[in-house]
Amino acid sequence: MGVVEDGRIGGLTLCLWGKYCARHGLIYPVLFHMLDTAAVAGELWDRLLTGPQRSAVAAGLRMSQAQTRCVVMFIAGLHDLGKVSRFQACEPVAWARVSDELRADAGRWRLMRHERASAHALVGILAEMGYELSGDASPAVRMAHIAGGHHGRFPQLDIHGAASVRRVQVDLGGRLWQEIRYRYAAQVRHLTGAEAVPEQVSVTAAVLMTGLVMVADRLASQRKVWASRADAPAYGAAQHFAWARWMAREVVEESRLGRIDLPVLPFTAAHPDLRSPNPLQASILDSLPRLAAARGAGIALVADGTGAGKTVTALEAARILNDACGSRGLCFLLPTTATADAVYDTLCGYLRAHRPTPAVLTLVHNHSWLNAAYSDEMLAPGDVPACTGDDPQTDEDDDDGCRAGNGGKSGTWRQILPDGWVRGWDRALLAQFTVTTVDQALMAALPVRDSALRMLSLSGKCVVVDEAHALTAFSRRILLRLLHWLGSLRTPVVVLSATLPGQTARELVYSYLAGAGHRRRDLIARKDEFTVPYPGWLFADAATAQAAVIPADVRTRHAAAQQRTVTIRLAPARYRRLDVPARRALTGERLARIAAEVGPVTRLGGCAVIVCATVADAQDTYRYLQQFLQWPAGPQDLLLVHARFPGHCLERALARVRTQLGPFGPRPERLVVVTTSLLELSLNIDADLLVSDLTSLARLIQRAGRLWRFEQAWQNERPPGIAPRPSWIQARGPRLTVLHPVDHDRTTLLPDAWATTDHPYLQHASAHLLTLPGHQRITLPEHAQHLVELIHQSGLPATWSGPLAALHEQHLAAERAQEHTSNTHLIPPHDRVASLSDLHRQNLTAAQAATRPHDRPRRVLASYQRPGHRPTLDAAGRLPLPQGPHLRPAAIRTVLQHTVPVPSAWAAAATQDHQGPDAWRQHPLLADLVLLPHDLDHPQPVQLGRHQLYIDDEIGLIHGETPPAAR
Repeated sequence: MGVVEDGRIGGLTLCLWGKYCARHGLIYPVLFHMLDTAAVAGELWDRLLTGPQRSAVAAGLRMSQAQTRCVVMFIAGLHDLGKVSRFQACEPVAWARVSDELRADAGRWRLMRHERASAHALVGILAEMGYELSGDASPAVRMAHIAGGHHGRFPQLDIHGAASVRRVQVDLGGRLWQEIRYRYAAQVRHLTGAEAVPEQVSVTAAVLMTGLVMVADRLASQRKVWASRADAPAYGAAQHFAWARWMAREVVEESRLGRIDLPVLPFTAAHPDLRSPNPLQASILDSLPRLAAARGAGIALVADGTGAGKTVTALEAARILNDACGSRGLCFLLPTTATADAVYDTLCGYLRAHRPTPAVLTLVHNHSWLNAAYSDEMLAPGDVPACTGDDPQTDEDDDDGCRAGNGGKSGTWRQILPDGWVRGWDRALLAQFTVTTVDQALMAALPVRDSALRMLSLSGKCVVVDEAHALTAFSRRILLRLLHWLGSLRTPVVVLSATLPGQTARELVYSYLAGAGHRRRDLIARKDEFTVPYPGWLFADAATAQAAVIPADVRTRHAAAQQRTVTIRLAPARYRRLDVPARRALTGERLARIAAEVGPVTRLGGCAVIVCATVADAQDTYRYLQQFLQWPAGPQDLLLVHARFPGHCLERALARVRTQLGPFGPRPERLVVVTTSLLELSLNIDADLLVSDLTSLARLIQRAGRLWRFEQAWQNERPPGIAPRPSWIQARGPRLTVLHPVDHDRTTLLPDAWATTDHPYLQHASAHLLTLPGHQRITLPEHAQHLVELIHQSGLPATWSGPLAALHEQHLAAERAQEHTSNTHLIPPHDRVASLSDLHRQNLTAAQAATRPHDRPRRVLASYQRPGHRPTLDAAGRLPLPQGPHLRPAAIRTVLQHTVPVPSAWAAAATQDHQGPDAWRQHPLLADLVLLPHDLDHPQPVQLGRHQLYIDDEIGLIHGETPPAAR
């Protein structure tokens, strides 16, 4: 029979199942699921992929876009061809429906995962259909890899061994099974119109195609798609495909994956809080449209002072690049969850100002369940918002689409809420507008499952890397590889920073342009062309590698408009822990210095921020100030904010800080915030005075950017809730006091506990620079880049002493070691990939993949109990500990909001006594929690090996260690 006859009723056998539901006894033919996936892939080609992505795939196949669309549908349809094998025997009920002839022809076949079976079977079938089969990079092998990679990993293919025609006939059934696989493939090819054969399949095209096949398979696998047509109804493949093409439009529409166009708005309408663009923003608006229209996609670097509006600059640059390049959407990459939450609020406002047809905006990080924009439905098992692990589904059954999308919310928020399907697991990055921690994007450059899906998600929109200076050498190395791939895909990129060393900035440009096909050696020879003016911007296009920078007169004007002078006072202080709460610090101690600095606030008013090196130091500082300073209005004038509070407490504290110290207030008469480095990145706040423990000069400049941040704006127009600064602060001007830990001879003596905050060289060098003449008063942003370069230059400054020079060498060696360790897990550059399986040589899960040079934290949860009572989540006994067996999403959210992150070593000694209820072990967000049982009648720390942990309602988690002699 020919393909026409095979497509009719009674043509191809439909007894082989592809989907099975034991609960309802539903059996769906594998051929129909293959055709469903092919139809959805065609619809995604039209509505999910952007013009540059379609062009990249078509160019990678050397075919027209119309022909490429057909081939993409064809390969997507073949993804489950491996189920025409012993896979059929996995479900006895469904296996019983298989014909006697096929059962008799099964032979001594070998059981293997169906995605690998698909890849093995397709090598020979595609070769018979005219696809070249000559090696790992030949079209037949690449296409087989794409189909076999639909579960997130590219399998290894030995075309002369296990993937040879002879072995396939032995391992996957006899002649009848081989014939059915070929006829199924021929039918899919006929119905999709994929008669043309590609000359080649590039690596980048293969990765994008794989990502598209994965999305199509997941959408077509939703039970609501196939259940109504289960049980092999009486119609053939051609009739079913006609229905599937109609169904695909509805499925993609409901998934909210289609891209929208934001309406064109004037600058002040898109950013209603601003009266006009600043000179740098105006320069971007004037120059970038012309550059992007003439040269296409590229990388833009924006180096500007803190508080100068870099986020708004990025939004405008992304809009311009998207318009010129054909990409659609935005992905913000942030270094921490707190900064991601802040930018999420900004992007919400930006989208609301445009009022488009409903736009999908997702927040993607490990703690996004704390954000109020995410409804309880997303916490149900199998629908978790963050890209933190492998999809728990062992097969493709996925019911997420049956859940409500927005928890019943309505109004203007409906425009920017995440959809139920998009926000699940690693799918959240597919949304057109995304705010995420940088880790989620970096995993696209690591050999983890679904890395192709992440690359597809990132490549179709403008990628903004915010706070690039905050990345360690380890993370920065992964970012360089990701930029290399984005350059090869002609994805527009915007990098933002206030304190990025010049050499680091150039490395980012080199990696992007090298990915676009330019020789790195030639780029390095032109390094002066790729130096970003400070403050200013640079744009280098992928096509010609030509750089354009902000005009000099505009840069001068912008620097003058942002100029403010900050006094940095280095205050020697002896470091000593509080130990005993009632102890009064001696003169010259760190705690006494802090009390003296903020004491006038309690008497005369003002808003001060104290940034401590560690959480323990912040807790000591809070307790000391609370006890030895007088607070006229009560304890609400003193606020402690650090990362080891339960999530709901931290979220509430951060919201208070952003509101009361934000640009619109209302601002309190007096407030002292004791915190850690949590507040130094991307938080738009203004402090009257600031006290900081010694840290790197780059971080000190970041913190200084929070001093009098809105002074110029408030001089022009002071909001109703903002009173003038107290006169005693006006007289002093903006001042940053840096607590310099010293020995008895006034030399720098860093506490052991500070070793994890920064490399000692950075702290010693910063302290040394601040003692030199001319560095006590710095003008921002003019002096910022010069000071950063002094610290981070590869050569030694003339004033460096012998010990400081030795620390400098150790710092460089530590960075090289981090880069080397990071290199061991990177996927190869796109132009060094022979077999697609090279992208998954290491079998890493997303949970194992390291994007930072330290291990992943564990989360602990306090439970409170009295004899004869059920355990609760709070000491007051109002919130019972949910124990199941059926956990409601609201209860799961409550549990998660009471957890606290800690270093994994602190919880390494947890035993069965510290495990949650049995029902928690099946939930991906609860299974790994460590319970800290608190006895309310006998309060004491919970002992986990040598670590003692106790959660205090007022100061958060308290950590102690048992002395060696007491163990």
